[in-house]
Amino acid sequence: MKFNEYTYSHMEKQDIQQQVESFKQRLETADSYAQFKAAFDELDAYDQKLESNVTLCQIRHSINTKDPFYQQENDYWDQVLPEIQSNFHQTDAVILQSPYCEQLKKDVPITYFLAKEMDQETFSDAIIPELQKENELSSQYQALIASSQIDLDGKVYTLSQLEPLMTAKDRNIRKGATKAYWGWFDQHQDDLNKIYDRLVKTRDTMAKKLGYKNYIELGYKRMYRFDYDQKDVANYRKQIVDVVVPIAQQLYERQTQRLGLDQLYTWDEKVEFKEGNPTPIDDIDGLCQSALQMYQELSPSTGTFFQYMLDHDLMDLEAKPNKAPGGYCTYIPSYKSPFIFANGNHTNQDVETLTHEAGHAYQVYCSQDIRPSECIWPTYESCEIHSMSMEFFTHPWMDRFFGNKADAYRFAHVSGAIKFLPYGALVDHFQHEVYAHPQWGPLRRMDRWRQLEKQYLPHKNYEEIPFLENGGWWMRQLHIFMDPFYYIDYTLAQVCALEFWCRKDDHVLKDYQHLCSLGGTLPFRQLVKAAGLIVPLDPGCLAKTMKPVYHWLTKAKY
Repeated sequence: MKFNEYTYSHMEKQDIQQQVESFKQRLETADSYAQFKAAFDELDAYDQKLESNVTLCQIRHSINTKDPFYQQENDYWDQVLPEIQSNFHQTDAVILQSPYCEQLKKDVPITYFLAKEMDQETFSDAIIPELQKENELSSQYQALIASSQIDLDGKVYTLSQLEPLMTAKDRNIRKGATKAYWGWFDQHQDDLNKIYDRLVKTRDTMAKKLGYKNYIELGYKRMYRFDYDQKDVANYRKQIVDVVVPIAQQLYERQTQRLGLDQLYTWDEKVEFKEGNPTPIDDIDGLCQSALQMYQELSPSTGTFFQYMLDHDLMDLEAKPNKAPGGYCTYIPSYKSPFIFANGNHTNQDVETLTHEAGHAYQVYCSQDIRPSECIWPTYESCEIHSMSMEFFTHPWMDRFFGNKADAYRFAHVSGAIKFLPYGALVDHFQHEVYAHPQWGPLRRMDRWRQLEKQYLPHKNYEEIPFLENGGWWMRQLHIFMDPFYYIDYTLAQVCALEFWCRKDDHVLKDYQHLCSLGGTLPFRQLVKAAGLIVPLDPGCLAKTMKPVYHWLTKAKY
């Protein structure tokens, strides 16, 4: 069965609530563990059915945000999901308080209980209006970005479609495209600021209603930070400033020299080589066929997985008008199907995004039989290990994607991984500042972004683009709007991926596959250790990891 044959079914709120209530009653009145466990398992199966319908709606809406049916359904779920969350919240409380809970802990991963306990602390009926508003505002942001229509040299582009021009070999072309790209954000900054201002205040209200000092405390629990806290993250960001920022600045200086420039301007940053960045030698269909051969050679398991993705049309990879921004991987439980969404635009990012999202998809493919289904995925920072590591495991096959530019791609990829760490820490630090000061207005937030940018990315040169000099870059980062605090995760995973890349032993792929098979059955630190890696939050991890990476970069010819 192909993806377009997967059936979406509208589900009425009242029917969902009645079903969940019936499971709650069965769990409450069970007079044996066998009865309790049967109700628990059937609730999980029903949850998979519900999740499948919601996910199908979200995928099809993101593929075409102007599709009237799925736009209406998406709006419906934005309102309904917070309301039915109340029913699940009550049912979870019954499970946690049940006399059979201790016996259940022998059959269910510990992370299930850790998550449910945090859920009890992050929801009440009192915040349903705020949750609905949060969903509505996030959808507004997504729709606004997707609606972008930018005139440049007689042609009309979306933001995603402009990006290849922003990495053009011709400096005048990329300068014009970069100015047009940020010009769109400049023109829409009032709308973007209003959306974000309302999101911040909505989330702060949510936190205050639940008794938290601010949204930071609530946000960490909503993100299921099981085994680390704000202090750990702050210390980790300091490691990045002390260890990684100096290395990144050296890489920017080398880039400036390679490009033959006196200064690196905004429109130069995305270009690594004077002759232009490596670009894929094939279109999207060709990339997928090369990827199939690559995954078949990497291992039998990865080959079977990718063939499944192709056979069922479980990827939508090309940029199109009205398509939501970014890329993601999700999972449709009823069909046991991962799904990859991207905005391919014939840049090196096409390959990076494909291998990245394939890492997510491979993990969920490997762990799909874990029960309850909520433990199939780990927490976000652990999820990103699978994706970012897959980017590095596929390095030996890059000749098939980039031909004689493969070495240049590999260098740019490793270099880009180092450059990304300060940016990822900046996004996280900014959000901590914003939610610690929810009273700030748009200008104060933009000013604070620019101050932090000078700490983490001191090379930035925004001459001729006042919008960026005034602190507007963050508006393009959809995570800041839609997934608060989901960004430091990428940096933690990037460090783990670099650890995998530095290892040359025969067991490294097996350790990676073992990590994928564990799904979400363990907290972050334990998963990292199970993969034979050092936890990035631990003191000294960055210095130890960066040493061989820096050595490799200094030996590279670029």
